[in-house]
Amino acid sequence: MLANTRTVRIEWGDCDPMGIVYFPRYLAIFDDCTTHLFEHATGITKLDMLQTYDFTGFPMVDLRAKFMIASKYGDDVVIESTIAAFRRSSFDVHHRLRKAGALAAEGFETRVWVGRHPDDPTRIKSQPIPDGLKERFILDHEH
Repeated sequence: MLANTRTVRIEWGDCDPMGIVYFPRYLAIFDDCTTHLFEHATGITKLDMLQTYDFTGFPMVDLRAKFMIASKYGDDVVIESTIAAFRRSSFDVHHRLRKAGALAAEGFETRVWVGRHPDDPTRIKSQPIPDGLKERFILDHEH
């Protein structure tokens, strides 16, 4: 599967009073990395994806994280994000955050592809992930 790698500098606002990353900030970083992964696969921004694929987003329905090595203000960390599995309307994302080459944290997300509910446009409803989109994540597709 296609992977996207992104370097992030840990900023002062990411940290708690001890100067280490406050754990919810990792979740925000992983969320941004999911968007970057889709942008890398499609070649368009998330805003353009919403129109191109006629959907309203991919909200998170399950989340798990593991923290092995603390990161602190000024650290540059590298996050590799991949799709672990696609299903009809949901998918799993795996994030690996490395600090100085060592695995420091992992994030595991399950998200659902959604559009507006046909009976109530104020609600969302899962819908099938377009096959053409899934194909963009298969490495053989790139060659």
